[in-house]
Amino acid sequence: MANANKLSGIVSKINRLPDFARSRALTLFFGKVVPFTGTTGIRIESLDQERCVISLANKRRVQNHIGGVHAVASLVLAESATGFLVGLNVPDDKVPVIKTASAEYTRRAKGDMTVQAHLTDEQRERMRTEEKGDVSVPVTIHDSEGKEPIEIEMVWAWTPKRR
Repeated sequence: MANANKLSGIVSKINRLPDFARSRALTLFFGKVVPFTGTTGIRIESLDQERCVISLANKRRVQNHIGGVHAVASLVLAESATGFLVGLNVPDDKVPVIKTASAEYTRRAKGDMTVQAHLTDEQRERMRTEEKGDVSVPVTIHDSEGKEPIEIEMVWAWTPKRR
């Protein structure tokens, strides 16, 4: 399938880099394009039009009062992973916006956090063809024990850019 937009074209080129350089290049690129991303300490492990994996090390600057990754930092991970995916798939004449973010904290998180988000072919097709709409982007977050301490839902919308 052809690239959905300019952003996906750039990411496709970065994804042609050798394995050892790809994650760092994606992380640096998005840190420049989305300045807040550069301040969070997240690392983009992999990204293409269907799937995004990002991680955050449990370092002091992102910890809560009990030594785990702060709740809001976990939401930033989910919002970033889902947002990158939506951003790669909406055409250049549309703008993606987060519509709903909800989280249920079900257990204490341990160590580093990893988020995986993905889009179905049907969701991607809707983004390309519908003037405006929204989708719930499937996302899971795991801690260093491989458990899911948080159930997250991220709903993204897209609308035409103002002219």
